[in-house]
Amino acid sequence: MKRLIQFVVTAMLLLSFTAISYAENGNELAPYLKIGELSVSMDEAIQKVKDALTSKDFEIIGEYHPESKAGLYVIAYTRDDLQKITLKVKDRGALASVLKIGFVQKDGKIAVSMLNPPFLFYAYLMDETDKYLGDLTAVSNDAKAAMRSIGTGFTPFGGGIEPDELKDYHYMMMMPYFTDPVDLNEYDSFEEGLSVIRKNLDAGKGKTKKVYELVFPGKEIAVFGIALLDPEDGEGHFLPIIGEDNIAAMPYELILQGKEVTMLHGKYRFALLWPELTMGQFMKISSTPGDVEDAMELVTED
Repeated sequence: MKRLIQFVVTAMLLLSFTAISYAENGNELAPYLKIGELSVSMDEAIQKVKDALTSKDFEIIGEYHPESKAGLYVIAYTRDDLQKITLKVKDRGALASVLKIGFVQKDGKIAVSMLNPPFLFYAYLMDETDKYLGDLTAVSNDAKAAMRSIGTGFTPFGGGIEPDELKDYHYMMMMPYFTDPVDLNEYDSFEEGLSVIRKNLDAGKGKTKKVYELVFPGKEIAVFGIALLDPEDGEGHFLPIIGEDNIAAMPYELILQGKEVTMLHGKYRFALLWPELTMGQFMKISSTPGDVEDAMELVTED
């Protein structure tokens, strides 16, 4: 009830402010690029994308069907140079080390889209993005070059936010920033945290499933991509409401740094990666940020 009241208050405040403008502007970045459509089976489309990514030395680290739905699929991928850059950013920069490709099957065709790398970099690396812009652009260009064997559309969709706004993004007054994570747990050591999280994911606590893990032992950092499979509170509930076309936003992540494990606040992450949500859609998922937090608490509890 407390969460619902807080959300209603936020919603009422939102009505008092001018919504973020997404007018076409050459300086804005879209969260997603639609690469094209394939008239093949889902398995064939997945293999084509995997082959394309590996041709540019990207590594596939995880894949799954969101909502456990056959017509939805996500591939998570990374590369050594991207990891080296993001690890230099101390405030959870490693979250930007994983990029994603989404597949949505409709009317006999499979729409393939990608999470737009620069959008993610500016949001998660913030001001540090400019310091490493040349190297990050090279990663982005290679990801797009790989996908040209899949399609040449690269049509922006999902809204648009200027880079400077992404660096300090929040949806509105009283809503969280990237720098306002949810603190989930603190362990006696990094190794203990890693062991606890792995054990809980293997057990499916919180009706979750591990999609990927990326561990940097020397830095004491680990990033987990986690499927939220609760039919009432998980992906099957919120994705049909807020939009399955943005499927390359999934899975949800948590990050272990040293002894502390955190996640991005739902009111930040959902607003960032679904920036065109209407007030009606927001209200229909009013419990979702708290539901995700509850699931992640079970994943991280010792």
